Amino acid sequence: MIVLLVLGVLLLGTALVLLGIVLDDSSESAGVTRSLAVLQAMTSAPQELTEELDRPFGERVLVPLQARALGLGRRLSGGDSAERIRRKLELAGNPAGWTVDRVVSGKVLGAVAGLVVGALMALMLGRSLSVGLVVVLGVAVVGFFSPSLFLYQLAYDRAERMQRELPDAIDLLTISVEAGLGFDAAIQQVALHTEGPLADEFARVLREMQIGQGRSAALRALADRTNVADVRTFVGAMVQADAFGIPISHVLRVQSQEIRVKRRQRAEQKAQQVPVKMTVPLIFCILPCLFVAVMGPAAISIMGSFG
Repeated sequence: MIVLLVLGVLLLGTALVLLGIVLDDSSESAGVTRSLAVLQAMTSAPQELTEELDRPFGERVLVPLQARALGLGRRLSGGDSAERIRRKLELAGNPAGWTVDRVVSGKVLGAVAGLVVGALMALMLGRSLSVGLVVVLGVAVVGFFSPSLFLYQLAYDRAERMQRELPDAIDLLTISVEAGLGFDAAIQQVALHTEGPLADEFARVLREMQIGQGRSAALRALADRTNVADVRTFVGAMVQADAFGIPISHVLRVQSQEIRVKRRQRAEQKAQQVPVKMTVPLIFCILPCLFVAVMGPAAISIMGSFG
């Protein structure tokens, strides 16, 4: 009986093992069948659907969102907003990837982001409803004007750098012309051997002259693309010298001396402004610490004596 019982158990275990193998094979075959069906469905799907799924996230979501924001921004902006934004882009040096449409859509997206951030700030502050509305509207306004503020800062930094680079560029122009080069060749030397926004502008002047534009027109376009007074003065002198036939070397020498004098005067002006600018931090930051260090021990001694 014991032997029969053991044989029965062994047969039952063998049957269970064989059944498990068969079930695993069937499940694997079913899984393979399902995978093949999915692949076949994807390969046999319409081409428009597969192209829509293969497009990157930016083209599927961000581009339509920017288009909607652009339409709304054009309605909110004035009729001359495109020209004003184009002027700001020129003063900023036409940053890579920045266009009029992108700036307009960026204003709307910045306002929406400002609304969200302002709402979160209002919830964290937990103030009254009026204070919350002021915070939300204030952050939304800042977000709306943030692209314009960014372009203004770029234009300011670019103008400051051009003003610093102008004396050295005029000196190089003067040396090149006095060495026997023409004015166009001297501008090319400045564009090749210097770096910065002024070198880029001189290179653009050369390209405009190469495509057929006159020298005076190219120089006037340079003056229109910047708001630096010294650059405008230099361009005006060059245009007048070209129009009246005045020797370029003499005009460049005079311009070099004037620019050097103006730079020295600006340095002296900033040096004279230093004492006035130091008054506020001196009163509110340095003197209180000095009073604490000097009068503190005496005040402690007096308080101890009276105590």
